[in-house]
Amino acid sequence: MTVSDTVSGDVFDSPETLQKYKDIDLIISCGDLPPEFLSALRHRFDVPLMYVLGNHDLRYSASSPVGCRNIDRQIVSFNDFTFVGFSGSRWYNGGRNQYTEKQMARFIGGMRFSLWRSGGPDIVVTHAPPRHIHDGEDPCHKGFRSFSRFIEKYKPSYFLHGHIHRNFEDDAERVTIVNTTRVINSYGFYVFEI
Repeated sequence: MTVSDTVSGDVFDSPETLQKYKDIDLIISCGDLPPEFLSALRHRFDVPLMYVLGNHDLRYSASSPVGCRNIDRQIVSFNDFTFVGFSGSRWYNGGRNQYTEKQMARFIGGMRFSLWRSGGPDIVVTHAPPRHIHDGEDPCHKGFRSFSRFIEKYKPSYFLHGHIHRNFEDDAERVTIVNTTRVINSYGFYVFEI
């Protein structure tokens, strides 16, 4: 399951909902959620939770989510799948977790050897989307061109992001296929099987 941007806690409070999602093996947060919410999800489902930070995640250094793992600029494995994460959004007002295109390209470039050695990631977890895929045109919501290049070069199976607030009538609207990569907008929550 992937979550981002809005607290859907009441959705997970009922026994029926917990029963419906009892087979979840992993929770991935794409950012902009309170650390207490991630701690509660981790506790409620009793599964690993990985996260990246969004542009509004300002309290994590003082209050990290309990039992959860920050995967920003790290390569991690889970059940034979390789993950890499990149926190933040495009720079728009100088706040924390905001980066220029050049900075994000440098972060990715700094991982080149690790990415090569790992054989490339199966799943990329970010807050911001790739440029021209699910993104907006205002300075805050533009995606990163370096993420689009990342998809071309490494061909991950999944690219999960948040940041773009949109309600979906049909979950199929969340997914855009770019070559062989499924780019998924995680706004709210989305359950999928790998």
